[in-house]
Amino acid sequence: MLGIVAAVLFFVSFLINAADISTNDVFSSTNVMLLGLTALALHVAGVGSGWAPRRR
Repeated sequence: MLGIVAAVLFFVSFLINAADISTNDVFSSTNVMLLGLTALALHVAGVGSGWAPRRR
């Protein structure tokens, strides 16, 4: 799930950068890209993979 979120954030970052949209400092393309990288890192680490079965 976090991989999809990362892909959407990368796409939004690309659109902001490609269209040269002027945004405030909080919603710049670099900050959106860093949020996407954070979501991708969490996905690779296994955080958003779902429930794991309990072992006894």
